[in-house]
Amino acid sequence: MSEQSLYTRLGGYDAIAAVCADLLPRLRTDDQLGRFWQHRSDDGIQREYQLLVDFLCNAAGGNLYYTGRDMKLSHKGMRISESDWSLFMGHLNATLDQFQVPEPERAQVVGFIESTKADMVEC
Repeated sequence: MSEQSLYTRLGGYDAIAAVCADLLPRLRTDDQLGRFWQHRSDDGIQREYQLLVDFLCNAAGGNLYYTGRDMKLSHKGMRISESDWSLFMGHLNATLDQFQVPEPERAQVVGFIESTKADMVEC
C-alpha cells in the first residue's frame, strides 16, 4: 500500500484552508510585512487567500488546480528581503504550532516553502 499524500495527511482542503486563514492575518498585521497588503482591496486579499489555498493544496498532492502565476513572477518587484523571509517563516511556524502539525508533515511543509525562497527573495 502506498503512503498517503501530504495533502491527505494534513487533513485535506479544509485543514489547509484553515492554516491559510490563520497565516494571512498574521502576515498582514506584522509591522514589517504588512506593507505588502497596505493598499490591497478586501477582494484582492480574498483572491490572494484562495490562490494560496489552491497553491498549497496542489503542492501537497491534492486534486486542486492552481491557476495563479508562478512564484517568481508573482513576487517580482516586491523587494522581499531576507529579513522579510525570516519573519514570514516565523509566522508560518507559529501557525503550524497553532494547528499542532505533526513533525513529519511539518518538515515537508517547511521544506517545500523553503524551496520557493529563491523565487521570492530579491534583496
